[in-house]
Amino acid sequence: MKIIKQELQLGKCLKQRLEFIYEFSKVTPTFINGSIRKLSKTNLTYMEPHRVIIKILLF
Repeated sequence: MKIIKQELQLGKCLKQRLEFIYEFSKVTPTFINGSIRKLSKTNLTYMEPHRVIIKILLF
C-alpha cells in the first residue's frame, strides 16, 4: 500500500482578506496549507485542514 500526499493551496482571495484583518488587529499570522492523503488501491482519504497560527504582539 502506498500513501499519496497532495497539498492544497489556500485561496488567494481568502488569504488577502485574512491578512487585512490581521494587519488591522496588529497580529502576525503564519499560514500552513492543508493536504489530502490517499491510500492507494482503497477508497480511504484523510483531509488535513488549512491552519493559521497567530502570534499576538504585546506592548
